[in-house]
Amino acid sequence: MFVGDIMKNKGVGVITVAPDQTMVEVLRLFRSNNIGFVVVSRSNNEYLGTLSERDCCNAVAEYGAEAAMMRAADVMNRSVATCSTHDLLPVAMGIMTNRRTRHVLVMDGNEVIGVVSIGDVVKHRLDEAQRTEQDLQDYICGNRYH
Repeated sequence: MFVGDIMKNKGVGVITVAPDQTMVEVLRLFRSNNIGFVVVSRSNNEYLGTLSERDCCNAVAEYGAEAAMMRAADVMNRSVATCSTHDLLPVAMGIMTNRRTRHVLVMDGNEVIGVVSIGDVVKHRLDEAQRTEQDLQDYICGNRYH
């Protein structure tokens, strides 16, 4: 399966924040949207970095209470993990493993079209395992194999 296939099922798009938004504003956005990752951007076509729950935790650990009013641009990750819609899913999984990240930006050329998360990968693998299990049960029972 290709990363693009996951994006077709999941849908495209990313939630963005402006570089001058505070950590408190970003964390409220996380809570209200039940997410843990955003793209820091000045416009829809330009990304400056990303911000994850882990980045926020690291900022609090380093700066204490001052982190709450820090800007997204001061905390964001500038070394962004990316993959292509044409990459096979194991490529995205390898990027997540090697970069120790739970989110990878999905690119179509220079355009960010979405995010694939570890949750998306687990969902896909679970669905795949359930289909395989059903196929094996059908085979053993002689269903659909006449």
